[in-house]
Amino acid sequence: MFSLLVCGFVVLWSSLSWSAQGAVSEDIAQSEQREPCANVYPLKYPFFGDLHVHTRFSLDASTQGTRTTPAQAYRFARGERIGIQPWTEDGKALRSMQLTRPLDFAMVSDHAELIGEVQMCNTETEEGHNSWECILYRNWPRGAYYLFNTMASVVGSHLGLCGERDQLCLRASLVPWRDTQAAAEHYYDRSAACTFTTFIGYEWTALDAYTGGNLHRNVVFRNAQVPTLPASFIEHPSASALWASLDATCIQSDSDCDALVIPHNSNMSAGLMFNGLTDDGDPMDPEYAATRARFEPLVEIMQHKGASECFFEVGVTEDELCAFEQYDKNNIAGLPVAPGPDTGFTRWALADGLLLQQQVGINPYQFGHIASTDTHLGAPGAVQEDDYLGHGGDGTPAAKEAPRGLPDKLLYNPGGLAVLWAQENSRDALFEAMRRREAYATSGPRIVSRFFAGWSLPPNLCEAPDRIEQAYRRGVPMGAVLHAAPEPGLRPAFLVAASQDPGTAAGPGTPLQRIQVIKGWLDAEGNKREEVLDVAGDAANAATVDTKTCETHGMGFDNLCAVWVDQNFDPTQPAFYYSRVIENPTCRWSQRLCIAAGVDCSRPVSVTEGYEGCCATDHRPMVQERAWSSPIWYTPSMNADVLLNQ
Repeated sequence: MFSLLVCGFVVLWSSLSWSAQGAVSEDIAQSEQREPCANVYPLKYPFFGDLHVHTRFSLDASTQGTRTTPAQAYRFARGERIGIQPWTEDGKALRSMQLTRPLDFAMVSDHAELIGEVQMCNTETEEGHNSWECILYRNWPRGAYYLFNTMASVVGSHLGLCGERDQLCLRASLVPWRDTQAAAEHYYDRSAACTFTTFIGYEWTALDAYTGGNLHRNVVFRNAQVPTLPASFIEHPSASALWASLDATCIQSDSDCDALVIPHNSNMSAGLMFNGLTDDGDPMDPEYAATRARFEPLVEIMQHKGASECFFEVGVTEDELCAFEQYDKNNIAGLPVAPGPDTGFTRWALADGLLLQQQVGINPYQFGHIASTDTHLGAPGAVQEDDYLGHGGDGTPAAKEAPRGLPDKLLYNPGGLAVLWAQENSRDALFEAMRRREAYATSGPRIVSRFFAGWSLPPNLCEAPDRIEQAYRRGVPMGAVLHAAPEPGLRPAFLVAASQDPGTAAGPGTPLQRIQVIKGWLDAEGNKREEVLDVAGDAANAATVDTKTCETHGMGFDNLCAVWVDQNFDPTQPAFYYSRVIENPTCRWSQRLCIAAGVDCSRPVSVTEGYEGCCATDHRPMVQERAWSSPIWYTPSMNADVLLNQ
């Protein structure tokens, strides 16, 4: 069915990531002053980070006892230990966390909504500190969480303590926003070492009042030039209003301000995140589609509250790997509505984007993939299954005492990481990687993944020492649009390569099982079609995990590489392609804790308080971690350069 070359252990990690041969990288536009990085990788390097982090400034984090500041969050990302709730009366943390490996970049993304109210309620000198709302906040935090959130996300309003035209709360918002900026500036490594990058940003937190659909988005600024205040859902109650605010206060300003927007948890959007309509429910027009494509080049495909790649149900869909970390509702409000293929999953949206491009001339869903944690403990990058303490926020409360048993809701998970292919670890280089979508997502492990497409990639490319240089020269990387074939009759070839997470001396990484290519296209009648193909590795490698001990068995691959040719390619049909790298099975976080607690589901007496989920029918004791590349698009009737610049 297809031409395939598998080079199991041929690919060295270094040659997969970068090479000193050749120079194909673009010049990096400099938007701020800093020392030049000593380490520059012409063929790009994979930088791992977390762009979705909440601290004490977020309402949901603070009402769960989180005291982590933005500065402490960045220190944690760099490898320092932090204390987390619960706390003693004299302010000592009863639990702590530390990464086994530092991150390369991070962004604190506290909710723009209600940061002023949280500041007022926690600061005695702020006017409004003794309002009934703040008294409720300090004495019944969970009650305040639901009341404040209802006002902000459903009603779209500040609370009564904010004064005339909400000026008290808006003025109070300046303090945490300035602290967030100051922390990002302080911990950004501007030296030639370029060891750690910070971004200034926030979360815009929208909720559909009728369906409970999540429409949340994170805003990332390129540099220290940012608006005076973050644009919140209260003042800017639609995605297009958010984009317009960023355009007016940032992009069109006289400074070097630039920003992009990253939707997340589309799996909980009740189908609204990618419904093909404008915010007003009207059919998309070219202007709206172009604006969305310009502001939203990436989507967060995986985080604490589930994966958003695709939907699986027996008899409904065929790709069983879509069941990975699948949440059981289609909304964030907890309404008992089950998800379906079209309720916000990105693979469905990518196909809809092809259809919308035919209708309006522009693909509004031409987005790449990243992942992050959505931690509400101020703990960026805390993704380890074997050391998971929960992430707070909407999860299991721990403000007064550590949870008995499992530290989080059974369907929640540690979240994932964003990976950016960039020439250096600087704000400008990483932001440009996001903008051009040369990015990918992992469910937590530090898997290295490459994905290229071209019309003349040789079948033995995996064996070439300059494979990455050739791939850039002969083709395009993940996130790009493939130009039309230079001559009739050619079929696109794809270089897919990955190496396992090397892990640490104390915890080696897990071998890879296989790489897949997912193809989506529109047939001659305009119907959406998809195909999932194993192109490297071995799905039948008999790798298993003993869920009674978490001991793993079977062989896997350190490295995988293949050149796959789409033999069924039709040059008249729009299509997208992305890769999915799959690890061998391991124990999920919940099963590890169940084993440690001595739970034996055949012996009810062993199921102590808090561990009932270990024996629940929806408990998933095993997990296959993975990495998703950003797609590569083939568009037969439009100029790729025009598309990329929209």
